[in-house]
Amino acid sequence: MLLHSRHRGCSRWPRLTTVIVSLGAALCPIFSLNPAHGSEIVVATYEGVINPVAAEYLHDALTFAQSSGAQALILKLDTPGGLDTSMRLMIKDMTASTTPVIVYVAPSGGRAASAGVFLTMAAHVAAMAPGTNIGAAHPVAMGGGEMDSTMKEKVENDAVAYIKSIADQHGRNVSWAEEAVRKSVSVTEQEAIKLKIIDIVAENMPALLRQLNGRKVNLPTGSLTLSTDNAMLHDYPMGTRLELLKILSDPNIAYLLMSIGTIGIMAELYSPGAILPGIIGAISLILAFYSLQSLPVNYAGALLVILGAVFLLLEISVTSYGLLALGGVAAMTLGGLLLIKS
Repeated sequence: MLLHSRHRGCSRWPRLTTVIVSLGAALCPIFSLNPAHGSEIVVATYEGVINPVAAEYLHDALTFAQSSGAQALILKLDTPGGLDTSMRLMIKDMTASTTPVIVYVAPSGGRAASAGVFLTMAAHVAAMAPGTNIGAAHPVAMGGGEMDSTMKEKVENDAVAYIKSIADQHGRNVSWAEEAVRKSVSVTEQEAIKLKIIDIVAENMPALLRQLNGRKVNLPTGSLTLSTDNAMLHDYPMGTRLELLKILSDPNIAYLLMSIGTIGIMAELYSPGAILPGIIGAISLILAFYSLQSLPVNYAGALLVILGAVFLLLEISVTSYGLLALGGVAAMTLGGLLLIKS
């Protein structure tokens, strides 16, 4: 009797297995409706000065790549350099990323200068297109002013130590990295590959994907072998908000805003009650501080919203013929632009 019961129990297993297999087969089409994210590669394209917008754009692109399960992120880069603080934020994101980051200096005629050198050398894979160059990473003061000798030495030594650690971490040419900072040396893509500054020279994206296939990269979670043979490229656009903030973050615009802000505040102080110079000056100064990264984006946005609210409240008790109301609306709109991502 016991033997018979065991036989009946065993007979249920094939049926149960059949049900599970059938259920799995039925569910397979459901899962196959979604793309195989592991075969996707996200492409983020950035051209211009490295600034808070560049840092936010890379952060958002990496977040998207990780959440979508993409196997890598390609940062197509063309930059003359930019802010040290933004560059370091970007490198921190790249270093901590569990998704490989490939920096591709392109198109032909593009460059990775100054801060771009640090970013390229910090990538899990560094690539350049023909007709591009990399180098000239000597730190300079904002606005092109001269630093005193002590400060210059401190800033230079700090930059050298940073780029040497990056180069050593990724197995790149440490001595050239130091010369790029101290002597502002610059090389072509062919020289860069010979000097082991970069890993790949590729004329276009398909050529880059071919050379990436089978390449092993080291991540915080361990090593990973890229499989880019049949990879699908997914462009990650910057979006209207960041495009507008990019214009505001241009160094020329930043210094213009700083000048307008200073003149506006001074004019208001010398002629109390003029109102318009004060409104323009206050808004311009906050935007200038954001552009120069003296204020984080959330602080600048919050200050603009508060300033807008103050202007609107003053409109009730001060005769400004609508100027305070217009200034309040403008300040709150700009503040919302900084704070709200979508």
